[in-house]
Amino acid sequence: MDHVVYVDAKAGELEKLLAGTKKMVVRGATGRKLPYGRVKPGDRLFFIRNSGDGMVRARAVAASVFNSEKLSEAESCQLIDANQEVLQLSPVEIKRWAGKRYLVLIEVSDVSPLEPIEIDRSGYGNMDDWLPVGDIESVKVR
Repeated sequence: MDHVVYVDAKAGELEKLLAGTKKMVVRGATGRKLPYGRVKPGDRLFFIRNSGDGMVRARAVAASVFNSEKLSEAESCQLIDANQEVLQLSPVEIKRWAGKRYLVLIEVSDVSPLEPIEIDRSGYGNMDDWLPVGDIESVKVR
């Protein structure tokens, strides 16, 4: 399964992934929303900045995936803190994710830059920051 993953442009997430300092991405919510339960080890992740240019610029492989059970605020903050070395979150990102009831931690490997690929997001009405696209070829703009 291929996934298009939006990364925080202001926090330099893409640059940290490509440099190898960031080895994990996180998503969280008060309920079990995407990508909870949808990402498996071996899935391909395609990264796109959330700055609106709509271009995929890097890819990686999901090496391991952790879907939390329901967490208390303290447990959620502790889980983020315990993984901060590989998450490399900015203070703004920590505030965004720490305290969520459900967290998904995805360790990445084989991160590599791509020639920019434009994708068609029109099939994804509620523009979320995680799009399970099945096959990246199906959303590429020719």
